[in-house]
Amino acid sequence: MAQDQLPQQASAVTLLGDIRCMIEETRSRVAVTVNAGLTLLYWRIGKRIAQEILKGKRAEYGQEIVPTLSAQLVPEFGTGFGTRNLFRIIKFAEIFPDEKTVSTLSTQLSWSHCGRIYDRASAAQGPEEKTPFSHSACKKPGRKKSAN
Repeated sequence: MAQDQLPQQASAVTLLGDIRCMIEETRSRVAVTVNAGLTLLYWRIGKRIAQEILKGKRAEYGQEIVPTLSAQLVPEFGTGFGTRNLFRIIKFAEIFPDEKTVSTLSTQLSWSHCGRIYDRASAAQGPEEKTPFSHSACKKPGRKKSAN
């Protein structure tokens, strides 16, 4: 009887291992999808604020409206929409004005990675110095996505 239980135990271990792999693979795919969606959402929010509310020229108004907008968004959607992050979102949309570029970045990098690109790009002197950061980040092997 003990010999009959060995194949059943091995089968149960294999089954458990297979299910664990399925769960982990799906979690990883979901994290990539969520991160891509969030990055695009943040870019669209930044673009909307810059174009529609700030009209691209009213910096003083932006200094007033962004904290007000943040105060309304944070209770409903969380601290990711705090004043500091909203300004970062706006700058990200200004640095990467093309949605196609952002769409490509968002499938390869999480919002945290895009934020690091933004930090490096915002320190650059000219627009020609901004693009290589995104290209070099995308080419680095071993980048993993995680839900942020």
